[in-house]
Amino acid sequence: MSPNICWLCKIFRAEENGISSKVSLEEVLQWSQSFEKLITSKYGPKIYKTYLKTEHSDENIKFWLACEAYKKITSRRKRISMARKLFTSYIQHQAPNEINIDSPARKTIIRNIQEPTQSCFDEAQRIVYMHMERDSYPRFLESKFYQKLKHCLQTNGN
Repeated sequence: MSPNICWLCKIFRAEENGISSKVSLEEVLQWSQSFEKLITSKYGPKIYKTYLKTEHSDENIKFWLACEAYKKITSRRKRISMARKLFTSYIQHQAPNEINIDSPARKTIIRNIQEPTQSCFDEAQRIVYMHMERDSYPRFLESKFYQKLKHCLQTNGN
């Protein structure tokens, strides 16, 4: 790649990062309209996760995405297994990727973890979504990270 193509474009166009085609300027511009558009777009969650790593808060998006996958599990056995993984990775005190949720939400999950339902992480997921939407999303939009990506796509005619 030529040196005038920005480092962000190189990252997001790289096959090894799981993005098989170029992220479009249209998609990137839509992210500034709402957090919902960012989180539900094709490449938004992956790029947002990359940004959150720079803030050392990527556990939030990882938990949110894991909850989305968890809700789709239909097998009781798989749901129990995944619920325990979510709990040990994100919910329990001192978890490797502990998320910032309030005590009542944490206690509800602890109570329900033995027989987890598809909705047992909903409140924690809602709290994490709110944190991202209110805190890191506005910073993301103002960041050099997002601004450089947008500029790169605008100047390279994508």
